[in-house]
Amino acid sequence: MKYNVIGTIGKNLKMGKRNVYKVADHFFAVGASEQMLSQLSQYAPFEVAVDEADVDCVFCLDVAGNDDFPQVELTKETEQDDEGSQILAGYADDGRSYFEFMLWGKRSARMLVTDNKKGIVWLESNWLFGLNNGLMVLFALATANRKTALFHSSVVSYQGHGYMFLGQSGTGKSTHSSLWLKYIPGTELVNDDNPVVRVMDDGEIRVFGSPWSGKTPCYRNISYTLGAIVRLSQAPYNKIYPLRAIEAYAALVPSISGKRWDKAQAEGLHETENLLAQYARMWHLECLPDEDAARLCCKTVSYDRQ
Repeated sequence: MKYNVIGTIGKNLKMGKRNVYKVADHFFAVGASEQMLSQLSQYAPFEVAVDEADVDCVFCLDVAGNDDFPQVELTKETEQDDEGSQILAGYADDGRSYFEFMLWGKRSARMLVTDNKKGIVWLESNWLFGLNNGLMVLFALATANRKTALFHSSVVSYQGHGYMFLGQSGTGKSTHSSLWLKYIPGTELVNDDNPVVRVMDDGEIRVFGSPWSGKTPCYRNISYTLGAIVRLSQAPYNKIYPLRAIEAYAALVPSISGKRWDKAQAEGLHETENLLAQYARMWHLECLPDEDAARLCCKTVSYDRQ
């Protein structure tokens, strides 16, 4: 479907300055008014006092002013999640990627992206929701070919390692994290919705906190060596078993954000998913939402219990 979207782009940016942030050891810049930047409290732990010209920023996103969007064609639409969030994607007539971010059927933001590196966003209702979504999408796009993956997951730390819980929406990822926090002494929450996993240059796999954490305000600039990834599914019993590489790959793909209809993006994500499937320790936990499930999981997957 093709139509003209009247918004703001190009001239008259609402940009007083650019702040630089560092997430999973990747720098990015956000340009907006000082008043708007001052309200981004969840990004404060990730802000770094450097000039963007002095670091390798993987992307820059600017809040736009008063001009028109070009003609766009919507080619993809995500499913609406339990919180009413929805993303529509497509292309502008000049080849740039185009995104709309919806909340309960009402548009919050529109974004145009050049080469997965330079974005410009026009904010409407629920501007913080729109900007957060724009930054998450652009982070996923810009880092897909850097052995980095933005996950839909809940993650805790225990004894110096990070433990990630994956599963379909409503499976109980946050619930399982809360059970570790309650029953496993020394556990801390790292992120409850969108942690970042990165395969470092030396081969180490690390999981990082991020400025995006869903309903739970957990915005911690910390990282841990990945201890294990656990895929959860609901069951009337508690049972855990390791996943083989092919099973691990299948468990990873639905939990990783990315623009898979773009060949270059898909290849970058595939490389990261292959590395994780081969080298990360992965289990499947069929479980009840109870203390025994948390203790069984911890006993099986944590390094200090091996």
